[in-house]
Amino acid sequence: MWEENPHIPHKEERNMKNRGKKYVEAAAKLEKGKAYTKEEAAKLVKETSVSKFVSSVEIAVNLNLDTKKADQQLRGALVLPHGTGKNKKVLVIAKGTKATEAKDAGADFVGDADMIEKIEKENWFGFDVMVATPDMMPLLGKLGKVLGPRGLMPNPKTGTVTMDVAKAVSEVKAGRVEYRTDSFGNVHGIIGNTNFTEEQLVENMDSFVGNILRLKPTTVKGDYVKNISISSTMGPGIKVAINSFDK
Repeated sequence: MWEENPHIPHKEERNMKNRGKKYVEAAAKLEKGKAYTKEEAAKLVKETSVSKFVSSVEIAVNLNLDTKKADQQLRGALVLPHGTGKNKKVLVIAKGTKATEAKDAGADFVGDADMIEKIEKENWFGFDVMVATPDMMPLLGKLGKVLGPRGLMPNPKTGTVTMDVAKAVSEVKAGRVEYRTDSFGNVHGIIGNTNFTEEQLVENMDSFVGNILRLKPTTVKGDYVKNISISSTMGPGIKVAINSFDK
């Protein structure tokens, strides 16, 4: 039977040696393999932040999903209780009264064919979220290849294709988070930053995970949630106990 050579560092140890001193010190605060309560995790994610700037706090939920099945592909959006800590720039593609409503709601950019042409000809992406009315989608279709890979293509499932543009703009400004499962069944999202209080992070965590739990497809067999972790930008991942979110 093959045995690992004791003189050759384990993969995790080799990876740790490639990390900076601050990361190693931060990771040392975590107990290997331990799943922390959401309250403990919120405290630790602030303590293990290694960047010099205010870091985003991201959550990753690994789900027992077969993403080849259409009914097991999750995609949507939710407004977090305390927002994300980021001020997102919103572009609204609309005409007439809907364009006026978007401007009144605080959209950063509003237009129709002119804004589409700006993206197409100038390769302009000075916005974080695009909202469009349904009648504008045929025009936006030609930009699918450039908007899609960047996650900027409006979609009814995320509330970015809508006649209620004012509501969509307000929600984005209030801290709406979009999510979708990747091919491995992972769902990622920003739940705040390291300037947030522990209580704010916990409440945002609760909101995000609670939303995912409510979306459990009826065709899923066995455990739905396999793993939950949070981390700051460039910080180590902190495993969160799944039963922390039991209602």
